[in-house]
Amino acid sequence: MNLISTEPVWIDNAEKLAELCDKWKDQAAIAVDTEFMRSDTFYPIVGLLQIGDGKGCYLIDPLAITELQPLRGLMSNQQVTKVLHSCSEDLEVFQTWLAVVPSPIFDTQIAAAFAGLGYSLSYANLVKNLLNTEIPKDETRSDWLQRPLSVAQLKYAALDVAHMLVVYGKLLAELKASERLNWAKQDCADLIIKANRPPVFSDAYKDVGLAWKLRPQELCLLRELAAWREKEARKRNIPRNRVIKEAAMWEIARKKPESFSLLEKIDDIPSKTLRQDGEFLLQLIKDSQLIPEDQWPEKLDPPLAPEFGSLIKSMKECVREIAEKNQLPTEILIRKKEYEFIVRSKMHGDDYELPERLKGWRYSLIGEALLEEARKS
Repeated sequence: MNLISTEPVWIDNAEKLAELCDKWKDQAAIAVDTEFMRSDTFYPIVGLLQIGDGKGCYLIDPLAITELQPLRGLMSNQQVTKVLHSCSEDLEVFQTWLAVVPSPIFDTQIAAAFAGLGYSLSYANLVKNLLNTEIPKDETRSDWLQRPLSVAQLKYAALDVAHMLVVYGKLLAELKASERLNWAKQDCADLIIKANRPPVFSDAYKDVGLAWKLRPQELCLLRELAAWREKEARKRNIPRNRVIKEAAMWEIARKKPESFSLLEKIDDIPSKTLRQDGEFLLQLIKDSQLIPEDQWPEKLDPPLAPEFGSLIKSMKECVREIAEKNQLPTEILIRKKEYEFIVRSKMHGDDYELPERLKGWRYSLIGEALLEEARKS
């Protein structure tokens, strides 16, 4: 039996949207989801916004409505919790579409992990687990920019928010009972902070594969190339690899081609980029050679040597035991890079240190134990 009406209500005019936003601003929580396309663009293109208010499922057409201020106000309203599932991409959609990151949010995937239901649980499996209700996922990869949307698409979109507030209520009760609600709230707040953080283009080179193999002067050129790629991908609204691939940037940084014929020999440079940006790239290569040595990046750390494997293994075992005792997935407690951060911190300082994320509520649960485990090595 359906808990609420799952019949989709189509909203394609600004007046009706404003009326609904005015009503929803008095609710404690609303269910939110988006459908978007992103195959050939840097930024996601929103195709649909779904909102569930516990009584109905409203499908808002972003292709038809241009007056969006009421929706911006609702998404920024601190008295209304926006309930989403696995919402990182949804937050990016809102930032691109409305120039607003919804706040506060409650991510039911994060909450499910803290409730001991599993890490990275799909929404369909979460609804099945808590409500014994099946959610079809047949339309996941359909075209959300087509109009009209098919009956199957409308049904699928409505079901994505139909039961979400009931799921929210159950997870809320469970987390309050287990005294883990603040943990979930903090992790959700961190998602908002991350979504609002402006990109640091000058740091993009650090994410290039094998960048650690390059010398500082080569890294200097890679830094300029990677920053340029980040800016151009956004400006042209195309995927990064359509500008230039990581492997090509790495090769350019290593070989520093000084002519167009040499630049052409670099693999993985799109022909369009060569035609459009070849001369610019040659000038960028030339200019990078003039950057003084005191402005070169430091050499990046190589992958951890095998000798540190036993330390990481013992730290993982420590976390596994704590997670098992608390009926939590290990993945919600710590990330792979955070183990590496702890190991590397001793290489660069006098003692082991924790990454910032492990200094909050995670400190008493695993942070302190991880420091003790590392210091025993």
